[in-house]
Amino acid sequence: MDEMRCQVSTAIILPSLNPDEKFSRVVNTLIEKGFEYIVIVDDGSSEDRQHYFAEAEKYPQCIVLHHGVNKGKGRALKTAFEYVSKNLPQLKGVITIDGDGQHLADDIIACGNRMLKEQDNVVLGCRNFNLPGIPAKSVAGNKTTSRMFRLCYGIKLSDTQTGLRAIPQQYLDTFCKIEGERFEYETNMLLQMKRMGIEFSEQPIETVYEDDNSGSHFNPVKDSWRIFKIMFKFLLSSAGSTIIDLGLFYLIMRLFGKYFGGFAALVSTVIARICSSFANFNANNSIVFANKCNYKRAMLRYYCLCIPQMFVSAGLVTLINSLLSNEIPIFATLIKFAVDTCLFFISYHIQREWVFSQKDSKTK
Repeated sequence: MDEMRCQVSTAIILPSLNPDEKFSRVVNTLIEKGFEYIVIVDDGSSEDRQHYFAEAEKYPQCIVLHHGVNKGKGRALKTAFEYVSKNLPQLKGVITIDGDGQHLADDIIACGNRMLKEQDNVVLGCRNFNLPGIPAKSVAGNKTTSRMFRLCYGIKLSDTQTGLRAIPQQYLDTFCKIEGERFEYETNMLLQMKRMGIEFSEQPIETVYEDDNSGSHFNPVKDSWRIFKIMFKFLLSSAGSTIIDLGLFYLIMRLFGKYFGGFAALVSTVIARICSSFANFNANNSIVFANKCNYKRAMLRYYCLCIPQMFVSAGLVTLINSLLSNEIPIFATLIKFAVDTCLFFISYHIQREWVFSQKDSKTK
């Protein structure tokens, strides 16, 4: 009886554009395995492919939704999420799959049952890319994006391009609000899960490829940029505030440093950081992390980080200047630049994980 749990408690979500015979085989297999809810989204397929959807609609288990024009896989997934959330609220969740036969029925069931067991975790069906015979494009694509996910977001994920995902019902409305209408949506979903505090589990699945994976939509430039762009925006924001910070630090040290004596670096750092930090906070809040949570809470957290970071920076600059017996403002500024570069990576991690976290909004 346990083996039938996900077949009756979840809905399969199957987006499709111009399907072929493999689509029909997938639908038939799902029905044979006992799935009672199969939500299919026709994403603007041509007239000569409509008979595949008409055949699917003959089965009482299948619900076919149509887009008049092609809107992209991301929009198709959102259309299905919205339908399930509104019309099938009794279900425990959904399982997204591809219609090309790459996802085996037993793996789909395993992901669904694991989601039901863990309840609050999204379950990702992950392939093993270390096995022989996998197309080089897929190996390179997944390993590249996996490394970038870990570097930029602290996400350790072995398969960043999997379309087999079991998602609990309580997250569907939230996932409908994630940006992206086409293939970038699936990447954005993984990134936003981390920020919202939605945990995931990896379920090992079989690796199935046909025609050397000629249908892969991985683009090394676009997909890498999609992952890296938040960190790049953070870098630009930090660079802008650093220019303000270093400029004010240099001017204060040059004009008033002699009046502050041994506290010159500390006083100059404090004044410069007050001005630059406010500009940096607002840039990070609205542009980098697109924070939609409480502005005051984010600002409070930001300065809980910023103030200790400021004193660490000032203390290290003062210590290094003292050890080097340096009294030249330009050298002191270069020392500060080196110190703040090291603190940059620490600050990025804390701001991403805590200051601008959206964990409180994950089920709203």
